Amino acid sequence: MTAPVPRKTTTAFFVQAGLSFGVALFAACVAIIYLPVGVWIRAFLGLALLYVVTSAFTLAKCIRDHQETTEVVGRVDQARLDKLLTEHDPFKVHTAA
Repeated sequence: MTAPVPRKTTTAFFVQAGLSFGVALFAACVAIIYLPVGVWIRAFLGLALLYVVTSAFTLAKCIRDHQETTEVVGRVDQARLDKLLTEHDPFKVHTAA
């Protein structure tokens, strides 16, 4: 079995992305709460924000799944190429039968 492919994301980047998402979500929620409009408009904007957040998570998951699929296919292709290269003998003489 081959070793797992190491992840390219560092812990610092992961924390930064999480904090950035949290700050952006908090700021949008505060902006909706203090917006000088009626309750119905505020509720509509809150629902729109919830929809955007959930669809962003879904999009991120789809992109991650696609990337993992292409990595697996790439590794299989690389393994096939490695096998062909190891089996190939450039000094072997082919004789006609």
